[in-house]
Amino acid sequence: MEITLMDETGKVSEEQQAEIERILVFAGEQLELEEDTEMSVTFMDNAAIQEINRDYRHKDAPTDVISFALEELGEDEMPIIFEEEDMMMPRNIGDIMISIERAAEQAEEYGHSYDRELGFLAVHGFLHLNGYDHMTEEDEKEMFDLQRKILADYGLSR
Repeated sequence: MEITLMDETGKVSEEQQAEIERILVFAGEQLELEEDTEMSVTFMDNAAIQEINRDYRHKDAPTDVISFALEELGEDEMPIIFEEEDMMMPRNIGDIMISIERAAEQAEEYGHSYDRELGFLAVHGFLHLNGYDHMTEEDEKEMFDLQRKILADYGLSR
């Protein structure tokens, strides 16, 4: 999997970024995504994520993670299918934005490490990019069970 990491804050260490990349590659393997699947993760502060939350979700408050899936289709939309091998493009599943300030606040609130919270938020956002959601009890159970399994199997515990 090809993951583009961007740290707008300058506060996420190279080691932390590498760990997020490893977790997401592991999660991609668990979901059996193609190796050339692409995505991005942007680390930002509360002000930046609040602006995105306000503009795209109409919620004027900072949040911990926002995902923009590129493959969500409306009712009347069809995916583009390439017939010829040379026209194939890598699959880009979308973008994840993580507030490092909210991650730090939540790590303290939940009594685990900042690194664990970053990993949790990355996997949570990743599952959203892959069509998982928690709008109903049934969907929430499916998503959160898978989230727990990925984090536990990876070895990122509370």
